[in-house]
Amino acid sequence: MAKKVKGFKNNFMHIIGGTVLTEDIFLKNTRFIATICIIIVLYISNRYSCIEKMAEIESLQRELKDAKYESNTISVELVSVSREAKVKELVNKHGLQLERAKEPIYRIEN
Repeated sequence: MAKKVKGFKNNFMHIIGGTVLTEDIFLKNTRFIATICIIIVLYISNRYSCIEKMAEIESLQRELKDAKYESNTISVELVSVSREAKVKELVNKHGLQLERAKEPIYRIEN
């Protein structure tokens, strides 16, 4: 049991001390390890930018939804104001001397 603890302690100190990096297997695979590290960094940055873009898309969709509701509200108000009875009421209220045309509109074509 004491031998296992000493072996574990020696292995732990070997890794923490950095001497494991001078071994032949790490020296031979330095390019591969560097490539893997670069790929990991690129993956993390790609994921982060994707999450940011998804949040922006969600925000823009909410803004579009609000704009649609506002557009519909304005459209309904415009339709209600442009009805003939409402227009007649506003003309009378403001004292304008306007009357409805009794003759139909003529088109002049070239």
